[in-house]
Amino acid sequence: MRFLACLFALLLTVLPAAAQEKKQVDLALALAIDISGSIDPEEARLQRQGYVMAFRDPEIVRAILGGPNGRIAVAYFEWSDSWMQKLVVDWTLLDSEAAIAAFADTLSNSSISIARRTSISGAIHYAVGLFSRAPYDTDNKTLDISGDGSNNDGILVTDARTEALKRRIAINGLPIINDRPNPFGFPAEADLDQYYLHCVTGGPRSFVEVARNFDDFPRAVRKKLLQEVADRGPRSDTAAAMLPLAEGTRLAQAHRTQTHEDEDYTRFVRPGYEPGCDVGERRSREFWQRRFGTTPD
Repeated sequence: MRFLACLFALLLTVLPAAAQEKKQVDLALALAIDISGSIDPEEARLQRQGYVMAFRDPEIVRAILGGPNGRIAVAYFEWSDSWMQKLVVDWTLLDSEAAIAAFADTLSNSSISIARRTSISGAIHYAVGLFSRAPYDTDNKTLDISGDGSNNDGILVTDARTEALKRRIAINGLPIINDRPNPFGFPAEADLDQYYLHCVTGGPRSFVEVARNFDDFPRAVRKKLLQEVADRGPRSDTAAAMLPLAEGTRLAQAHRTQTHEDEDYTRFVRPGYEPGCDVGERRSREFWQRRFGTTPD
């Protein structure tokens, strides 16, 4: 009897601590950064520096610490080919000025890679697994993808997006309009903002923030992070804008009374991208065939 009493007392002390290990956070944010072959080392450095500057910005720090729980969780990875994703910083709890500063320092001090192809779909699929093992609880999961080109490797980007949306992971986009010469001679994509808007982003509060060039990237990152961190409530106006007018109006009205748990994220996408969401794959095949008489492996 004495042994059982001691065991029961031990459980009472251990179980509450274990239950608190998975803290509630205001937002789980995965940052996915393009390092494909169209991005040179200087452009990659500008991207990284943009995020470092953003997390050192006092207004963003206040926004992170000013939510209901006073903390968010962030992970940062770089991506290129469908099989190539490099986790630079795993899930990190940002719950103090010191923690946020340490996260920015880690980003600043980490090496930067450059790879080859552009697989937004591979980045989304990787992020789904990343969220599945996040050590924090939240109803607000956001994948934030930045890049300077459309998907040209791996599965279709819309299929990967559906995979994420079914798990209630919202996807925001930061397309970079890159007019610098591509090392391979691949043409720039002037309509990349529309591609991201219609083919990449999704979820009831998703949005696109455009960087007009790599020098504009820090401004775009700062604005995007402020919106993601400080504007977490339901946005029926955005949801309505994602769908044809009649359907969007109906869903916007329903969204006002719909609980967060009942949301079907797959319904909140913007259809109607005229070139088609497989345009990156087609452009890539046509380019390589025209230039070299073959397609890349």
